[in-house]
Amino acid sequence: MPFKLVVFDWDGTLMDSTGTISRCIRKASTEAGLPAPGPSIASYVIGLGLSDALRHAAPGATPEQIQRLVERYRHYYRIWGDELVLFDDAMQSINELATRPINLAVATGKSRLGLNQAFDQTGLGKIFQSSRCADECNSKPHPQMLFELMEEFSVKPEETVMIGDTTHDIKMAHAAGVSAVGLTTGAHPIATLQGSEPHHIFPSLQAMMPWLLTNLISEPGASE
Repeated sequence: MPFKLVVFDWDGTLMDSTGTISRCIRKASTEAGLPAPGPSIASYVIGLGLSDALRHAAPGATPEQIQRLVERYRHYYRIWGDELVLFDDAMQSINELATRPINLAVATGKSRLGLNQAFDQTGLGKIFQSSRCADECNSKPHPQMLFELMEEFSVKPEETVMIGDTTHDIKMAHAAGVSAVGLTTGAHPIATLQGSEPHHIFPSLQAMMPWLLTNLISEPGASE
């Protein structure tokens, strides 16, 4: 059944932010008096809600240390976040999708404040019709974000596709019963993505677009 709802993750999928987020996690851990996680661990937790991500990155940390981690992470993200840019093919891809009779949404581990700032910074906020953030829903891979978006747009799971760069995105898609597409542009390498069994894996948004465009509804109501 053609897709009516296309849902994107943000960090590592549309925005080239994996390295900066990993650096923030490692720096915050050191300042909280904890061992800095290795780059692979710091990258693996990207996509989870911030508190969940930091608890995974710093197992055994006390609640006070987690609070300090969150504080210092946000401090460094405010400093280094201005460096972040969209992937080169993101704007063109999203603008092309915006010409189609589909719904576009974001499901992200970012906070609502963080996503709104990213929307303003990139200009994409006016294109996406809806979004869900980790401080509004259960963190990935729980399917709440996708369930709420499907309900909002009155679409079925088979009419929905989730696109992301981590296994958290793929597992969320499977839990919601929607198509799962992995991109190797962000936090999780291809071997890790393959282990979560996405329906498709692509090396970039640009490489994915021909497949996606051929699987979209061609006009409103076409699949009804």
